[in-house]
Amino acid sequence: MRSPTMTRRLASLLLVLLGATASAAAQQTAAGQAQPSAANAPAHQAVDGIAAVVNKQVITLRQVDIEAQKAQAQLKQQNIAVPDQQILRRQVLQRMITDALLSQEAERLNIQVTEAGAQQAAEVIAQRNRMTVAQLRAEIERSGVSWADYLKDLRHEVMVDQLRQRTVDRNIHISDADVDAFLKTQKRSGLSSLGQQRGQAQPPQQAQPSVLGLAQILVAVPEGAPAAEVQRLRGKAEELLARLRGGADFASLAASSSDAPEALQGGDLGVRPPEGWPDLFLQATQNVQTGGVSDIIQSGNGFHILKVVTRGQEPQQTQAPASVAEPQRSPAPEGPMMVTQTHARHILIKITPAMTEERALERLRQLSHRLSMGENFEELARLYSEDASAPQGGDLGWLTPGETVPAFEQAMNALQPGQVSEPVLTQFGWHLIRVEERREKDMEDEYRRMQARQALFQRRVEPAFEDWLSQLRGQAYIDNRLDPQSSRRPR
Repeated sequence: MRSPTMTRRLASLLLVLLGATASAAAQQTAAGQAQPSAANAPAHQAVDGIAAVVNKQVITLRQVDIEAQKAQAQLKQQNIAVPDQQILRRQVLQRMITDALLSQEAERLNIQVTEAGAQQAAEVIAQRNRMTVAQLRAEIERSGVSWADYLKDLRHEVMVDQLRQRTVDRNIHISDADVDAFLKTQKRSGLSSLGQQRGQAQPPQQAQPSVLGLAQILVAVPEGAPAAEVQRLRGKAEELLARLRGGADFASLAASSSDAPEALQGGDLGVRPPEGWPDLFLQATQNVQTGGVSDIIQSGNGFHILKVVTRGQEPQQTQAPASVAEPQRSPAPEGPMMVTQTHARHILIKITPAMTEERALERLRQLSHRLSMGENFEELARLYSEDASAPQGGDLGWLTPGETVPAFEQAMNALQPGQVSEPVLTQFGWHLIRVEERREKDMEDEYRRMQARQALFQRRVEPAFEDWLSQLRGQAYIDNRLDPQSSRRPR
């Protein structure tokens, strides 16, 4: 999680982690120092200049010190007490290790985000905050962060978002029964599907949705830890809770003691609609006043202590630019809701390790040429599309705004019925899109169900991503020479 002067991570709580990427780690290694592979690096061997080995990637002490200086400056700017140098370096290195694991996995899955992709993300953030890119840049630089660093972090954020989509999102299933139960719960509580009070007289553009801001301190429990170790770590969490209730500053204690990736941002998890938080967090904080802390709660990742930073209505203007991955949210309107639906077909060529982005694009261009020569779109979709819609000639049915990813929807909306798009790139691969027809439909009920589905997804995606990341760590070779206890070996 970024500080208010940095980008915010996904409301699906994607993890935004500062640190060196895989390529930077290789390029910035101190001159003359060997870079041993994991195979020949003895456990915890004190090799001067090497802070950690993550699989076959080396993180140097120089890189750690550079990132520690940045972290120290950010902590001071936020008026958070800076931990002593040894603790600060350990915290920074843990973040860099996680960063390296994510970058390595993205590289394995051929996920690449170009500089142009980061610029596009900045444009999206500027639009969502009703400002120009120049105004966004001025706001970022006013906070003390260089525009180059901002784009670097944003590029990493987009990469992590795409990685999460590829590895986690597809495994989260929200059934119709789940949606029905959610809507019934909202109705029983006297609220509409997204927390807006029924009968509210305010028009949608003036309504103020409720929000909840949290921060956390996490005492991580390694996967498969013996009972004695779990008990020891619970004791550590209890000691931290006692210090908080004795008057210790939450943000400073998080910076020095939390194992969470946002530790050096004072544990700040951001502000979201209540339905965007995991159920475990909601239950733990439902009776906690603003500024108060929860009891210790246990998850699959360890022991959490939560602080309620804010609770109430969403302000008209936020102090920090929204994240590129942060979904737009507006109150659910009452009464008929007419929207334009599009009936579309597509042909998809997926990007895989065997099918590079360039080869996939070339194949789609060949199909586009065949279409221009008069061949049938539906038949080519049946033969060549790599989507589940291929047997139906690429038919996607009637699509509602927001139902497809932004790049796909933008290209589709630019087409007239009967037209075929140029190749369109999304995280799923390269598409050709054809619009069949459009219609107006009252979507009040469908809208509420869609919003309920999105709320349930947000509750589940963060724990799922944390579990996936824990598995990724457990399978990796990690030789952390600043904190040997945190090293990992594949089982």
